[in-house]
Amino acid sequence: LDRRKELRKSLTPQEYKLWYFLKGENLGVKFRRQHGIGPYIADFYCKEKNVVIELDGTQHQENKEYDTERDSYLNANGIKVLRFWNSELKDIDTVLNRIKKEIMSVEV
Repeated sequence: LDRRKELRKSLTPQEYKLWYFLKGENLGVKFRRQHGIGPYIADFYCKEKNVVIELDGTQHQENKEYDTERDSYLNANGIKVLRFWNSELKDIDTVLNRIKKEIMSVEV
């Protein structure tokens, strides 16, 4: 809980940018930020649709094994994981359209 609170207070510029568009049900569903799921903390989580959005910076190039384990855990629990590189947020409309498409295709 303390780690999640700490992460919420110190969003990266990319997380802050995406959160601006996700908060307040702007996409028709509610997202939570820095949400704990089992042993992991998801950048953004939509409980209604069981979708996690992860933003990856350069540190993720070195942690591919960890990310694979994490994604496997989430997928095994019925959660779809969408990953975006931080650099992809330069074209925020494309990112948001992909998120919308994914959350609309998920049946609960």
